[in-house]
Amino acid sequence: MNPSFETLAVALADGVVTVDLNRPDKANAMNQPMWQDLRSVFRWVDETPEARVAVIGGRGKYFTSGIDLAMLAELTNTKDGDCGGRLRERLRRQILDLQDALSAIERCRKPVLAAIHGACIGGGIDLITCCDMRYAAADAYFSIKEIDVGVTADVGTLQRLPKLVPDGIARELAYTGRRFDAAEAREIGLVNRVYDGAGSLRAGVAEIAATIAAKSPLSIRGTKEMIVYTRDHSVADGLNYVATWNAAMLMSEDLTEAVSAAMQKRPARFRD
Repeated sequence: MNPSFETLAVALADGVVTVDLNRPDKANAMNQPMWQDLRSVFRWVDETPEARVAVIGGRGKYFTSGIDLAMLAELTNTKDGDCGGRLRERLRRQILDLQDALSAIERCRKPVLAAIHGACIGGGIDLITCCDMRYAAADAYFSIKEIDVGVTADVGTLQRLPKLVPDGIARELAYTGRRFDAAEAREIGLVNRVYDGAGSLRAGVAEIAATIAAKSPLSIRGTKEMIVYTRDHSVADGLNYVATWNAAMLMSEDLTEAVSAAMQKRPARFRD
């Protein structure tokens, strides 16, 4: 049974979970419930054996217009008599909570693919940089918009984007807040592929997700673990970790089934 969320539409079929931001009348602006729903849904994806891979997209005209401005105003709201130190401690904890909500995508052991159409602004960049891969429709456009509202982006873009695109490009986009399109996003390596429209985007990403879902779930989870770990550690640390991982996980039903399927020239069938 698919879980129900206030701000997300979620469906699971054939090992693939589709997660759609579902506030189309608000340009999928990320309000407080959406941040919490994102953490909850990716915990559910992580914990559900039948869920092998996830695709996150948006309902309506846009992927997302970013953080809901009413929520931003609430975060920075002060009251007469507030202690300055306690106020700033509270704000810090709120920012850390928002970071954690999106880091749930990265913590999820299953690959998460972003299917982006229309606007992907501000918090949307924070979100997609947590994903394993990103794909865009030709009409997609992006902006690290925080600089234009006098804010230093603080939910992951400045930490993850320089791992995905050249340093100078990341700095230019963050310093200027300029809008860039899907073709440029592909050129700099932010997205893997650009599709003609939202329909072909969905179909193409669904095909990639289905290919991943057919692989050994144990090996896919290990591969994601290694790639995320290696991003933040030395080559020597990564090699040591994968040796330890495979010493524990290599001898599995998945290995036996993969070898048997190859020898018998049939598709492999793995349990969740």
